[in-house]
Amino acid sequence: MNIAVNSKRPVNLDLRTIKLPVTAYTSILHRISGVILFVAVAILLWMLDTSLSSESGFEQVKSCLQNPLAKLVIWGILSALLYHLIAGVRHLVMDAGVGEGLESGKRGSQVVIVVSAIVIVLLGVWIW
Repeated sequence: MNIAVNSKRPVNLDLRTIKLPVTAYTSILHRISGVILFVAVAILLWMLDTSLSSESGFEQVKSCLQNPLAKLVIWGILSALLYHLIAGVRHLVMDAGVGEGLESGKRGSQVVIVVSAIVIVLLGVWIW
């Protein structure tokens, strides 16, 4: 028995050609920022432990944070935190029943991206 296959099915899933909606990008970025924060906890706890161990440990962490690479890492961690916070607030607002529609969801995602970009740039200016 030969059953015809639906001709509208994709033949080749080239991930570079798939166009995702803005809501998908905000969701993916929210997950990525969560993973970054999970890994960053180890770095931040090590810095806290070292800085509280002794006066020389505090000076070691302080001098480490003067390094441009360390500033970049801290900026990345804080950027992930801010994005995750802003996207999380959007999720809480949606849990309250606001912005659950298709158009309002897209608009909410755009607001998350714009607000996050502004706050992250301001954070970079503050760090440097």
